[in-house]
Amino acid sequence: MTDYIHRDPVWRDRANFLIAGRVKSEEDASEQLWARSLSPSTFEICCIPFFLYDVALGDEVETNEDYEIVRVTRASGRYVFRVWLKGSPLPAEELEGRLVEFGGLVEWSSANLCAVDAADESLADTIAAFLHELESSDQLTYETGRT
Repeated sequence: MTDYIHRDPVWRDRANFLIAGRVKSEEDASEQLWARSLSPSTFEICCIPFFLYDVALGDEVETNEDYEIVRVTRASGRYVFRVWLKGSPLPAEELEGRLVEFGGLVEWSSANLCAVDAADESLADTIAAFLHELESSDQLTYETGRT
């Protein structure tokens, strides 16, 4: 079984529990998520998902007895982007700096993969336009966290 972990969750100070989400694109893989316990089976997500779709920072989720996400019970209204820099001439620090300047939050899974959070639709539009411009010039590849 493959487990993807978050080494530096953006809301680490809020988190008090670890839960899991099944990665649908990989058989037998899960993503470990930092969360804040709201009840024995409900949690607030405290990190930006790297591989899960339709789950975002601040979402409230319900888990089963194994603490695996069953469903989102309250969406936070936040947006997720995933950015892949493999082979890019763009330095990761420069990318992160620009995203943070816009107001985004960033978590790194590896030297080439980061997850980006936008707090609302307006910021998501700004970040999407920026990432689209960079993708159009072959500096990175990105996707949204929604299906």
